[in-house]
This record gives sequence, C-alpha cells and structure tokens, in this order.
Amino acid sequence: MSPELLDSVLLQTDYSDLELHASGKVRDVYRLDNEHLLFVATDRISAFDYVLATGIPHKGRVLTQISLFWFEFLKDITPNHLVTADVNRYPATVREHAGELRGRSMMVMRAEMFPVECVVRGYLSGSGWKEYKASGKVCGIPLPAGLKESDQLPEPLFTPATKATTGHDINISFEEMCKLVDPGLSRQLRDLSLRIYKKAADYARQRGIIIADTKFEFGQTAQGITLADEVLTPDSSRFWPADTYQPGKVQESYDKQYVRDYLEEIRWNKQPPAPALPPEVARRTSEKYLEAYRQLTGRELEI
Repeated sequence: MSPELLDSVLLQTDYSDLELHASGKVRDVYRLDNEHLLFVATDRISAFDYVLATGIPHKGRVLTQISLFWFEFLKDITPNHLVTADVNRYPATVREHAGELRGRSMMVMRAEMFPVECVVRGYLSGSGWKEYKASGKVCGIPLPAGLKESDQLPEPLFTPATKATTGHDINISFEEMCKLVDPGLSRQLRDLSLRIYKKAADYARQRGIIIADTKFEFGQTAQGITLADEVLTPDSSRFWPADTYQPGKVQESYDKQYVRDYLEEIRWNKQPPAPALPPEVARRTSEKYLEAYRQLTGRELEI
C-alpha cells in the first residue's frame, strides 16, 4: 500500500449544502428530507473510546459494503432501512459529491430508533468473559462451570445494552430492557436478533470466520421493526479466523488488533489527544478489514 493511498483516507466530511444530522466516531449522517438520511462511513478509527489522528485506508468502504452484503443476505428475515447505495440515484445536491461518496455511503429511511443495543454473544469473550470469571454469569445469565476464555456458549445469548453517547455501552438485563422498550417489542427484538445472528454465524463459519458476538440496532418504520445502522461488520462484531481458533486464550481478530497492540506498546495513557499511527500499523489494519470483506463475500473490494 503506497504512501499516497495512506494519505487518501477520508477523515472528515463537510458538505455545506447538506444538513448534518449526527456525527459519530466513524459515521457522519446527513438529513436529506423528512423521511431520508445519508449515512457516510469515514475512514476514522477509534480505540479505547477515542478517535485516532490517523485513518485506516478503505475502512469506510469495507464497513459499508459488508453492511450492504448482510442487508441483502438477511432480507428474508427482516426489513432494513436501506433505500439505495447507488450514488446515481441520490438527490441532485448529493450527487455533486458522488466521487467521495461512492462505495462508502447509503441513502436510508429515517426510523424511530429503539434506545438499546441488541447484543448477541455466541462465544465467551471480552466483558462477558470478565463477568463470567467473577460470577459465573454473563449479563446476569448463569452459565455452566468450567468454561474457558473464547469457548463457544451452549446457546447464543441475547444481552442488551444501553446506548452511550460517550464511553462504553452499559450491559443491562432483559428485564431492564423491558422497562425501556415495551415488553412485547423487547421479545420481538430478542428473538429477531438471535435469528439473525444464527443465520449469519452459520454462513460466516462456512466462509472461515467465527462471529463471536455482535450488536444490532433496530428502529420502527412503516415496515415495522427495521434493521438499521451498520450490520455484522468488524466494527460492530468480533470476527475470528476459524482456522486459528483455539479456546483458552484471546483470539486473533479481523478488526483493530494491530491498533490496540500498538497503543499498548507505546503505553499511551488513553487520554486525549489520541496519537497518530505509523503507516505500517495503518496498512496492516487496512489489510485486515479488506480480508474480512474478501472472506465473507468471496469478492475483492472495488478500490
């Protein structure tokens, strides 16, 4: 990957002719009209809750194209918010930015979003592993004794979380979720999340990827409960290479592993300002994202 490509990342979007609706760590969202939004995935990367000074080449395109793949794959289970990702079908004011938006943007329906993250865990890792070591439970759900780190769970678990505007989301019980979302709708979201995870995880396993856990976001539209935001990407999920999977330890992953390792190596105090990344770390991280796309879809990303 050439230095020129490393300089070509999209870190900021600034379309003065569009109304900014929201800006997150990775995505910028623009209001198109009362019913439609434009999602733009930048190449920003966050670690330890801070956006880093260096972007990851092609990351935004990978996240968008993986989400588009899953929207199509899952459409028999749930409607989604996608209208089109074809920049030629965007409104005229948006088409002026077609070169920058192509491959990394989606025009979507506005949805009344549920105030929870719908998390599904198929393997014992991350915060779930920490809680299990301390209590034998994950999000209050008892599990068999003697499980090891990264073990596959007897059955996938639905473990909702609140949406945090800053910092980490907070795990809550299903009972607590029912206080935030109508109990009947909560049950529908739980069952739908588990169905989606099982279908996606079975497919990914055939492609050599283990989806250890993931989080979904849903909203309500005229279609009813609607799958929204990004879906089953390396940013919203824990992807492990199946051929190196070995329970009892932390697994290799298809996401920010090189970034986290580098930040730990330089002993960053995890306070702002976030440091820049060496070109080699950015390159290797980009290659991981591209590899995840290639593994899942069987295609090369058009760059």
